[in-house]
Amino acid sequence: MGRAAAEQAATALRKAIAERGHARIVAATAASQLEFLDALTKAPDIAWGRVEAFHLDEYIGLPITHPGSFRKMLLEQLVKKTGIIHYHLLDGDTSNPAAIARKVGKELTLAPIDIEFLGIGENGHIAFNDPPADFITEDPYIVVKLDEACRQQQVGEAWFADITQVPQHALSMSAQQVLKAREILAVVPDKRKAQAVKACFEGEISPWAPASILRKHPNATVYLDTSSASLLSPDLQRALADQSQVTITA
Repeated sequence: MGRAAAEQAATALRKAIAERGHARIVAATAASQLEFLDALTKAPDIAWGRVEAFHLDEYIGLPITHPGSFRKMLLEQLVKKTGIIHYHLLDGDTSNPAAIARKVGKELTLAPIDIEFLGIGENGHIAFNDPPADFITEDPYIVVKLDEACRQQQVGEAWFADITQVPQHALSMSAQQVLKAREILAVVPDKRKAQAVKACFEGEISPWAPASILRKHPNATVYLDTSSASLLSPDLQRALADQSQVTITA
């Protein structure tokens, strides 16, 4: 699944660079993205020096040296492997996170994002937009309070020893900003995501299922494995595959 998603992402990057001389991306950095990003950084013929990178979210109050820091992951999983020169970090370890949101948000909105890499959380979040997500604000980045399910997921993925160590607030790209990318590619593996995937595709488009808002985007692809797709009805699996809205890989 990671290799298939990386092939699509690499094609989009090459196309953007060929057509516009550069590419602007947003990258998710989490355990679910490791195989995808590893394959993407090994893809041939991508002029990474012409790529400008942003990331989705970051904890507030967590130093960049912490294993769970998304800044640390972005640097290690993408920037250092590719030699990207132009990248923007959300410094959550600051006394004024709202100012950081405005600063990076201003850079983000200078030009369209060509392709955006996402995951979907166990509670259905995209970025750190936990339910009920704010589907209204147009601010590029917002300060959010993390719910218990989101924080417990981070413990389950072994980034933190227990929930008391997980920050309660974060900087997050807003849901409306997520939708402004020209193309969205979401990589969603694992049985733990199955209920969130079901709510995304079978329920209403609702702040209580934040990832459901992806259905409003005209050029979004969601890669699932058989585990994360396991709760979808067989008819829906076939219908989504026929419409090229979702790729399910064994």
